[in-house]
Amino acid sequence: MFKTTIKFLSVRRITTILSIVLMILSGSSLLIRGLNPGIDFTGGFQIEVSFQEAPEIQQVRLDLSRSGFDDAIVQNSGSATDLMIRTAPREGVDSRKVGNQIIEAVSQSSNNVELLSSEYVSAQVGEELTEQGGLAMIFALIMIMIYIVFRFQWKFSIGAVLALIHDVLITLGIFSFFQLTFDLAVLAAILAVVGYSLNDTIVIFDRIRENFRSMRRSETIEILNSSITQTISRTIITSSTTLMVLLALYFMGGQSLSGFSIALIIGVLIGTYSSIFVASTSVFYLDISTTDLLTSKREEVDDGMP
Repeated sequence: MFKTTIKFLSVRRITTILSIVLMILSGSSLLIRGLNPGIDFTGGFQIEVSFQEAPEIQQVRLDLSRSGFDDAIVQNSGSATDLMIRTAPREGVDSRKVGNQIIEAVSQSSNNVELLSSEYVSAQVGEELTEQGGLAMIFALIMIMIYIVFRFQWKFSIGAVLALIHDVLITLGIFSFFQLTFDLAVLAAILAVVGYSLNDTIVIFDRIRENFRSMRRSETIEILNSSITQTISRTIITSSTTLMVLLALYFMGGQSLSGFSIALIIGVLIGTYSSIFVASTSVFYLDISTTDLLTSKREEVDDGMP
């Protein structure tokens, strides 16, 4: 724990402007460029193949890339010798032909390969998943607001939700700007980012509430700075250990987990920043005070009864 209180909110104007600019840029990118949806949302071909011996997945990806299937997603399916390959739709080509092209691309004389199935996954499924994912996000934000109102106070609720919107919007904006593939794994990572960011924010809010009761004579900004300083060690340790795991997942998890790990890495960094400079700054701007957090105690009345 730091012995000296760090004046985090002394740069609140700079961080507020930075956050607003990033959110505007992210929103603009989403409106102009949009996301780059993966096969889960656009539909495409799903091919299952079986090798005589367990293949090297990275080599299979290279073979497919050389044959024009740069967007192919390769995963093990049930056993080490069976692979599931998903690729984007191609106009005027049926699933059987794509399956044969996949077989030709990955065939090796030393390792025979057999086509098990080849089918087209409808884009209608993707539309339903998109709608359900959006509804899940909205429902989660509403429930979070209700939870924080009951646990803390409505000003904290607004600060927490603003931080979550900030994190999700900027993460999606980065995926939109760099046109990174957005699939179900990334959507799951976005929801995980919401949970991570909320947990980090709740820890700081808990300390703020405690300090408002123990430091009643102090200024609001002093209480907020003290609360963030007292929890910053925990925040740094949690974020750094999480990032180490995510970096290992990114570099060693393969292509199928790259989008998931990238989204979480961005989310952890943005979420750590927002819990300090968005959520806490928001409650300061909302003029949080001791009277907002002190519960009124009923006076005991002596009626002469034992």
